[in-house]
Amino acid sequence: MSELRSQPSRQTVAVIGAGISGVCTAAHLLKEGLSVTVFERSSIAGGIWHYDDRVPGDSPYPSNTPSLGDYEVSQRGQFSYVTPPSEQRNETPQNQTFRVEANNYLSDLEVHFSPPGPCYRGLRNNVPTYLMKSSLGQWPEGTEPVVGQRDVENYVQGLAEVHDINNQTLFHTRVDEVKKTHDGSKWELRSVTLEKEELGVRFTERLHLFDRVVVASGHYNMARIPDITGLKEWKTRFPARIIHSKQYRNPQRYRDQNVVVLGAGVSALDICRELDGVVNKVYQSARGGQFDLPVSLLPSSTRRVPEIASFILDNDERHQQFPEDGQHIPGKIALKDGQVLDKIHHVVMATGYITSYPFLPHLHSDTAPITEPGEYLVVTSDGNMAHNLHKDIFYIPDPTLAFVGVPYHVVTFSLFDFQAQAVARVFAGRAKLPSQKLMRHEYERRVLEKGLGRGFHSLHQEGKELAYVRELVEWVNEGDVHGEGRNDCNMKGHTEEWLAGYYEMKAKTRGLFPGRGSKSVAEDTTLRN
Repeated sequence: MSELRSQPSRQTVAVIGAGISGVCTAAHLLKEGLSVTVFERSSIAGGIWHYDDRVPGDSPYPSNTPSLGDYEVSQRGQFSYVTPPSEQRNETPQNQTFRVEANNYLSDLEVHFSPPGPCYRGLRNNVPTYLMKSSLGQWPEGTEPVVGQRDVENYVQGLAEVHDINNQTLFHTRVDEVKKTHDGSKWELRSVTLEKEELGVRFTERLHLFDRVVVASGHYNMARIPDITGLKEWKTRFPARIIHSKQYRNPQRYRDQNVVVLGAGVSALDICRELDGVVNKVYQSARGGQFDLPVSLLPSSTRRVPEIASFILDNDERHQQFPEDGQHIPGKIALKDGQVLDKIHHVVMATGYITSYPFLPHLHSDTAPITEPGEYLVVTSDGNMAHNLHKDIFYIPDPTLAFVGVPYHVVTFSLFDFQAQAVARVFAGRAKLPSQKLMRHEYERRVLEKGLGRGFHSLHQEGKELAYVRELVEWVNEGDVHGEGRNDCNMKGHTEEWLAGYYEMKAKTRGLFPGRGSKSVAEDTTLRN
């Protein structure tokens, strides 16, 4: 069995991220009696549901390699503080402080240190609130099934407050590196905290030691920008006219103009719906991928078009200057079927995100192909999945490192809460992990069944999410060395009430996806729950 079979009391655990995954994980760890420190680079709990009028800086066009994450200085930025990996440093100080006089640029500096998330003003949940909940707390009585962003944010922050997570959290603190100590007995975590001062900010670098680490940093940090012919030139020439959906906030800036939205997932659908009735024309470009949402969900004002082949700039000398407000971009967009789109004012790249854990550089390879992760890498050059995780949670070579929030196409609040409970019981010594050999065998069987890539973490197929939770609960309870078979100590699975609501949701959305079984809009969600 794993070395996590029996643990002394008051083990120390670092939780990276204070969204729903991090809050649930920290709360369940505290309930099991462990010592918890949460690291959150923004100012507040809430994760992707926290709305910020400020937008993150531009990502590189095309995307950077996955190991860099969104820690790089963006094209807009003048300030950022990124500490080099410890092996590139001459010394490893316990604490080190740097000051930057940046009173006039304070907001920009904060944005680059902790880029705002993808939440836009009109964001609403598309999974009913009666399903989208944690075992840690109910929604306020009378909450509607569909609510606005602020209500969801309040729910997450309410959980953090009730379970004393805020007092365990280092806000404005970014994790720059996590690695094992030389003797392998602890995890060494290097953090940087941003603190405001009268004339600017102070950055304080600290080293911490932990017995366990949980990564709960979410999916939506590093924007994926495809390498399409001419796109980089368009972005360089007209930077404010081409954005990633992470930078989208509201439809008003696009009023009466023509917009191209790349992508056919949930974010693309939401943006098309928000633009409806505000803009002149919307073109949604789709590649025809496995997880494209059907055309029937688009507003009638949106026209779906094929994949983009290239972005073309006009050669006319009169169009070399930046177009004024209301003027279209001097160029055309060629589609792969030969069609051409012109008189376009804005382009929104709803092209998803790259799997990236920049604070774990030793578990990244920006050169290894997806087919060659070996037994130790978590992220390969494609950034499409997390490798070598048992049940999408425990790092097989060393399960003192765990991840919560990896699966896609699930009712996230609920499923991530189950994952958090499993992590807490394992780290507390209540549940037994299989041997490394058995974990490896199960993982390799999943690879053979599902293949590699983003779909590896998808639980969209009928019954898969429910089966995942059921198997997780059964495994945890079988090895509960403290519960001794008592039902009051067992980890509880989905309730009958929750299952009834889940099946009702599926019945309402069945038929929207011909040829894809009972797949629902809710199961296709990648941001909204």
